[in-house]
Amino acid sequence: MRAAVLRDGRLVYRDDVPEPTPGPGQVLVEVTACGICGSDLHFASHGEQVLAATQAMSGSPSSRASVDLGADIFMGHEFSAQVLEAGPGTDTFAPGTPVTSIPILLAAKGIEPIVYSNTTLGGYAEKMLLSAPLLLPIPNGLDPRHAALTEPMAVGLHAVNKSGATPGETALVLGCGPIGMAIIAALRMTGVEDIVAADYSPTRRDLAARMGAHRTLDPAQGSPFDTVAPKVIFEAVGVPGIIDDVLRRAPVGSRLVVAGVCMEADTVHPFYGIAKEISVQFVLAYQPAEFAASLQAIAEGRVDVAPLITGEVGLEGVGSAFAELADPDRHCKILVMP
Repeated sequence: MRAAVLRDGRLVYRDDVPEPTPGPGQVLVEVTACGICGSDLHFASHGEQVLAATQAMSGSPSSRASVDLGADIFMGHEFSAQVLEAGPGTDTFAPGTPVTSIPILLAAKGIEPIVYSNTTLGGYAEKMLLSAPLLLPIPNGLDPRHAALTEPMAVGLHAVNKSGATPGETALVLGCGPIGMAIIAALRMTGVEDIVAADYSPTRRDLAARMGAHRTLDPAQGSPFDTVAPKVIFEAVGVPGIIDDVLRRAPVGSRLVVAGVCMEADTVHPFYGIAKEISVQFVLAYQPAEFAASLQAIAEGRVDVAPLITGEVGLEGVGSAFAELADPDRHCKILVMP
C-alpha cells in the first residue's frame, strides 16, 4: 500500500506499507482527501522539541518514547474517506459511504490519537483505520475535499465558543493562517458583526475578507490596536512576544484567546493584564459536538471552505507540498489526494 511518511525530518513516499486490518469496533476506509496541517509542518521540523515538551508536561518518560523519531512516522489528521469494510462484529455504514471522523482510533490497547505515530496510519496513506462509533457520514452532495476541512474548522469554532464572543462585540484575529481563517469563519457564523483580521501577507488578508472578515489590517503599517478597540482578541500566530504585546495594548476588560501554538519559552508582564483585568483563555482542539457542527455548517453552505484550498498533491508530492507551505503568499491549505 502507498503512503507518505516522515523520515529524518522529511516526507518520503513509500509503496510497501502493509494494509491495516480492522479489529472489533474498527472500520477500514479508503482515504479520499487529507489536509496538511500546520502542526504537521511543525512536527516535521521540531519533532524532538514537541515530544520533549509533551514529556515535561506529563511528567512521564513513556510519553516521549511513544514516538520513535528514528523510525517512519505516519501523519495526516484532516481527512475524508469511504468505508471499505468493518472489523469483526462491528455495525457501521455500508461500504462506499463517505465519512469523516475525529482523528482518534479506539483500539484494544487504548486510545490512539491519529496525529503522528509509528504504527497508527493517518490520512497520508491510501487506507487507514477509523473507529466505528466516531464515524460521521458526509452529507449527500458535499465535496469530500471540503469535508476534509471539518477538523480545522472545528478548531476555530471551539476557540470562538470559548471566547464567548457576541454579535455586538468587535473581534480582532491576529494571524490569518488556516486556524485564523477558521476562527474568522466561526465568528461570522456566530453572527459577530465587526471582525477585524491582521496579517502581514496581502494574500492572506484578501482571503480573510473572503472568509468573513469585515476589515483587514497590515501590522507593518502599525499596530492593529492603533485603530481597533476589540473586546475579544484571538492570537493565532504562535510566536514569542505576541501575548505580551496584546496584554500591553489591549483595551481594559478585553478577553484574549490564545489559539496559536508557540513551542518556545515566552515572557509576559503580568502587570499589563492585571492592571486592565484582561481575561486569558488558552484553547486546544474541539469537542465532538463542535466537530459535528462544523461538518454540518460546511454541508449547509454556512461556511465556505473552498477558498482555503490552494493546492492538491498525490502521495508522491507530499514532501514538496510541505516545502511550498512555507510561503504564506502562495498557499493556505494543500490537500493530499491519495
